[in-house]
Amino acid sequence: MSIQKFPSLTKMLSAFLFFLLSLPTFAQQATWIWYPGDYEVWLGNKMQNRRTERGSFLPPFWKLDSHYNLIDFHKDFNVPENEEVELFVEGQYNVKLDGKPFTGYPKKITVPAGKHRISLKVFCQDRVPSIFVKGKTIVSDGTWLVTFEDKEWIDETGKASDQSGTTWLNAGFWNFNTPQIPPSKFSLTTQEQFAVKTEKKDKAILLDFGKETFGFVKLKGLKGKGNLTIYYGESKEEALSPEHCETLDNLEINLSQKKDSTMELTKAFRYVNVTFDGTISLDSVSMLYEYLPVAERGGFRCSDEQINKIYDVAKYTLHLNTREFFIDGIKRDRWIWSGDAYQSYLMNYYLFFDSPTVSRTLLALRGKDPVTSHINTIMDYTFYWFLGIYDYYQYTGDKEFIKQFYPRMQTLMEYCLSRRNKNGMMEGLAGDWIFIDWAEGLSKKGEVSFEQLLLTRSLETMALCANIANDNKGADRYKSIGTELKTKFFANYWNNEKHAFVHSQVDGKQTENVTRYTNMFAIFFNYLDESKKQDIKTHVLLNDKIQKITTPYMRFYELEALCALGEQKYVLKEMKDYWGGMLNLGATSFWEEYNPNKKGAEHYGMYGREFGKSLCHAWGASPIYLLGKYYLGVKPLSPAYETYLIEPQLGGLQWMEGSVPTPKGEVKLAVSDKKITVTGAESGTGTLRFKSTIKPSCKQGIVKEISPKNFELTVEKGKEYVVEYETIK
Repeated sequence: MSIQKFPSLTKMLSAFLFFLLSLPTFAQQATWIWYPGDYEVWLGNKMQNRRTERGSFLPPFWKLDSHYNLIDFHKDFNVPENEEVELFVEGQYNVKLDGKPFTGYPKKITVPAGKHRISLKVFCQDRVPSIFVKGKTIVSDGTWLVTFEDKEWIDETGKASDQSGTTWLNAGFWNFNTPQIPPSKFSLTTQEQFAVKTEKKDKAILLDFGKETFGFVKLKGLKGKGNLTIYYGESKEEALSPEHCETLDNLEINLSQKKDSTMELTKAFRYVNVTFDGTISLDSVSMLYEYLPVAERGGFRCSDEQINKIYDVAKYTLHLNTREFFIDGIKRDRWIWSGDAYQSYLMNYYLFFDSPTVSRTLLALRGKDPVTSHINTIMDYTFYWFLGIYDYYQYTGDKEFIKQFYPRMQTLMEYCLSRRNKNGMMEGLAGDWIFIDWAEGLSKKGEVSFEQLLLTRSLETMALCANIANDNKGADRYKSIGTELKTKFFANYWNNEKHAFVHSQVDGKQTENVTRYTNMFAIFFNYLDESKKQDIKTHVLLNDKIQKITTPYMRFYELEALCALGEQKYVLKEMKDYWGGMLNLGATSFWEEYNPNKKGAEHYGMYGREFGKSLCHAWGASPIYLLGKYYLGVKPLSPAYETYLIEPQLGGLQWMEGSVPTPKGEVKLAVSDKKITVTGAESGTGTLRFKSTIKPSCKQGIVKEISPKNFELTVEKGKEYVVEYETIK
């Protein structure tokens, strides 16, 4: 039936449609906007150049990029009636309406009813060119278009037209929704805290804040003349070592009246040792704890109180290192290291699910073109960046981020491919740092298998992103190169006699060394058949003759591989021994490295310095990820948890309960050996998969047997299911 047969109905629908289109369009919330990625680069530079070592400025040793200092902003609007629009700008600027400029630096403009293009061109060198536009329907948001190229032309009608092929991107933004607080004024939240114990001596005060913390020391009631020094310590020994503590503040005091003084730079510490001379007096010392206010959406509790403590300390460790970006550790570097950040992304997905901090960190690490070195100068850290992109999409489903920054992925990958040797393999060249792990005697010579494995996964990431960006030719190319490299990887590194991948090959020949790194990554990349997985489990991961891993950094991956192989009972014991070992030594946050064979203050030394080790390192918080993904057993099967798996494993626990965040709500679980209670997230479809020695029952859904003693239940969004079963012990 055609609607044209009813002319009166056609007129009514047309009139109604016109009415809808004529209604005022109430815009989104106005926010500060900028060229995408520029604020992240600028803020990263600002943060990473705060590092000091014993009072001396210590900047990063890799290239730092800068923001573009001249930016065009524009957007087309259909304005229903005359509208007054407020303008707030970081920098010098001009404003145009349909290509015609306003005089001077207007704070407000009037836009008449009709279709119009509003354009601003902003110059700012010391900050990022940014704008905040606020009217009734005209607001600045991520739908504005921006470019750093100056190619806008005006045609005969006076309207702006993009005839030159200018690359316009959607504007970048965060959560700066107040015009009076521009992006350049951003600061983290602070809260005053006090020491739990204070020891006063003549001309000295030693304070214990009870646990690892981070912020500004505040001196109250300071008066007199002389020199005052603050020695910071993650341990008491460090704070009491003027010659060897890593961070300190020296102050010259000349005050006739009492005054409070807050230190200019944040520091990490548990203990603070304040010493002074001359006529200086001091009423008290406190601190301003500095933090990023992110909400904890994930959670875990179980029958083992030590595991609960490990989880709590891991949460605190990650939160301390979640700042403007995910950083490595709060005491020493306070830099954005790609390998460290990659693990923080994964832990974040099971605790905060704070996507903006992930994307900010990815953009700050990537920087700008041209690419002249690996990220952080480390080959494997470049590949971790690609892996971070892959996981970001899987957990968040953010296609727009992929499309927007795909060109930066391309140029970084082309840099990597250009540095392959004649065999098409990655091999360290001048200026490359092959890190892998802090391990004694770890060879970096020749074609290291670990680097080829990471490049293979990175090429798979590029093929995925190319498809999202509608680059079919690129997708085919990256897939082809990746497939070829994967074939070479198996042919060149698998050793049937050793039942494992060897560490490297030199001059075309396999070396004898077998290390854990390549073997464990190949497992959770799911590159292996069941036979090879079991070979690696027996001959590498559970083989004490293979060099052991002492850093939480690589323990993260080792335990993940074992969990992927169903060894949750073994991993639980390892977590209790390793992370529990740090807790037994009084750790209040988890360390950069832990060797149970060390004694006393030996634990604090690293890099040839008595207190060089970080006692609060992001990569130490991996139990968050392991417990969420492999014990609660929740993981996305398709982007943004459109479909997801729930495969709980008690792993020796009597019971456990918790929640795993998704883009929309949480998956909630309570599991014992006889009952599973699960509630689906607010969107997506879950599959509960479990083993049972008896036929399970569930009043809220249908349990299907997929193989002997293996069952599945479909979990719909927002619904609770209670399954009665009996676990296989």
